[in-house]
Amino acid sequence: MRLDGKVALITGGARGQGAAEARLFVAEGAKVLVTDVLDDEGQALAGELGDAARYRHHDVGSPADWAAAVDEAVTAFGKLDVLVNNAGIHSVVPIEDETFERFQKIIEVNLYGTWHGIRAVLPAMRAAGGGSIVNISSMAGIKGYPGHGSYGASKWAVRGLTKTAAKELGHDGIRVNSVHPGAIATDMLPEASRAEGTFAALPAGRAGTAEEVANLVLFLASDESSYITATEHIIDGGSNA
Repeated sequence: MRLDGKVALITGGARGQGAAEARLFVAEGAKVLVTDVLDDEGQALAGELGDAARYRHHDVGSPADWAAAVDEAVTAFGKLDVLVNNAGIHSVVPIEDETFERFQKIIEVNLYGTWHGIRAVLPAMRAAGGGSIVNISSMAGIKGYPGHGSYGASKWAVRGLTKTAAKELGHDGIRVNSVHPGAIATDMLPEASRAEGTFAALPAGRAGTAEEVANLVLFLASDESSYITATEHIIDGGSNA
């Protein structure tokens, strides 16, 4: 029960890494508000998790949606201790072929969504006496990858935003860290990269799982990581070696 008594808001929680985080958080004693734009999957997950979870439709690019989500978490569960900025969209397109419209959308969801989220939870976390914000970035926020101009720009920015927020909010007892997954076997991984043996050259010899990322996020959300803030945590099977 590593999150016993804590309340968490997880964006992009209807499937993949977000759903794995929600399941693990509930198993470890937390109450969880799952938000997403995938309503059928989000509602099914909340139904699976029972009274410890609720689902809300949530466009992370909308400040109004953020205010409503935080209000629901506090109204339903009494407070808010943890935010996981997990919602994100992915594109693999060379800069020369990228459209400005798609670039804008990726920045809106991946970066603006994270920025809005940090701002939205501050009053509730301060009222709770502190908290933990976990921003899901990417290995594309650690080093450059061809075809990741838009996505990489958003994830590098999330890494920088994390460090600044941690410095600004530490005096409020709010820790802010980023998680940088490599190849993880979820729907966001391009289909061409899902073939068996694709990642055999990694030290780990395979792609990671959503559950493995969730275990790292759980640690950062819990009091076990109470002296860890402003840091990036790589979970990539050794691709950065």
